[in-house]
Amino acid sequence: MTDTATTLLKQSALVGRQAIFDRDMEVFGYELLYRDGTGNAANIMDGDEATARVMVNTFLELGIDQIAGNNYAFLNLTANFFLSQHYEVLPAKNVILEVLESIEPTPTVLQALIQARQNGYLIALDDFVLRESHRGLMEHADIVKVDVLALTKEELKEQVAMFQEYPVRLLAEKVEDQGMYEQCLALGFEYFQGYFFCKPQILEGVSLSGNRMAVVLLLAKLQDPSIDLHELEDLVKNDVALSVKLLRFVNSASVGLPRSVDSISQAIGLVGTERMRQWATLLALAHTGDKPSELMRVALIRAHMCEALCPFYGLPPGPGFTTGLFSILDAYFDCEMRQLLADLPLAQEILDALLKNEGVLGTILEEILAYERGEWGKQSNQTVEHGSVNAVYWESVEWANGVMESIIRK
Repeated sequence: MTDTATTLLKQSALVGRQAIFDRDMEVFGYELLYRDGTGNAANIMDGDEATARVMVNTFLELGIDQIAGNNYAFLNLTANFFLSQHYEVLPAKNVILEVLESIEPTPTVLQALIQARQNGYLIALDDFVLRESHRGLMEHADIVKVDVLALTKEELKEQVAMFQEYPVRLLAEKVEDQGMYEQCLALGFEYFQGYFFCKPQILEGVSLSGNRMAVVLLLAKLQDPSIDLHELEDLVKNDVALSVKLLRFVNSASVGLPRSVDSISQAIGLVGTERMRQWATLLALAHTGDKPSELMRVALIRAHMCEALCPFYGLPPGPGFTTGLFSILDAYFDCEMRQLLADLPLAQEILDALLKNEGVLGTILEEILAYERGEWGKQSNQTVEHGSVNAVYWESVEWANGVMESIIRK
């Protein structure tokens, strides 16, 4: 991230994103989230200004590739932005324009939506409930976003039945658990937004497959505090796939070593045992490829954020990286966190953070999770100012994208 971008993000609106998945659990796009840093809510006094800040801070400073990659970016627009067509500075191939639930379907607004679609943009109706007075909007929509938490099961079925009269795709918002995800899947929703993908399906007495157990055992060995340089080298060398991935990663742009590395021992000598342990740990997790790639991206972002925020709290960065990376273990292995961590020789401060949200590491992890949910400012004792957290987040996104490109998807 450039110094200019970091400065703007500190001084202006905070911007975050939340992933939107398709039926195959692949990322379809990201909704951009606006907050002003003064509390849990957006506190938007001027919707036009909020939209403009998001556009400037994200699209013009960070760039669409950084924000969404090859996926869509969902952006909330006010009626004024549709009418003035200011959105035309945004690339139609990457952007989906969201019609806020507060927008009335006047003839002028409907004509503006027709114009936007003719310009190549997809239109999504946000938090939409079909009422007779708003049927006009359905004629000009491509995607309808439904707040599934705001409706009973019967109300949800009724709404879906009415939506099926129109050629629109349905997106379920606020999908919080596996049960809700499966219900929406059965009703024909094509896209899903919420926290369900980061939550494991709770099964009594669940056991890990042989492959996943092998990964957990490898993670345990890597976390052994008594492991020395030669043991770490042998451990990595004995796993051919891990060795190849690790060397590829060490030589990638996301690591930025001054010269090429062609052996594990050389890599350890250059970056040190602690950093190699961290990298080998994340690459061991990458062995299990049956989970959505976005889950690994979330783990990488959390690891980098937690590591970067530790010095603000007077902590060394190493335990922070492990805490952030392991915060998704339950979802990654579909197993309860307590059961997984019982087999890992982690420091007590890391265990307290992951199991009880306690200690300084627990505070840092909670701050990161609150940021992901758009609940910025939730903690009254927040040590790091909101703009700095926002800057760290986007730096972490950039780093995670580099890792995914160099290792995870190869």
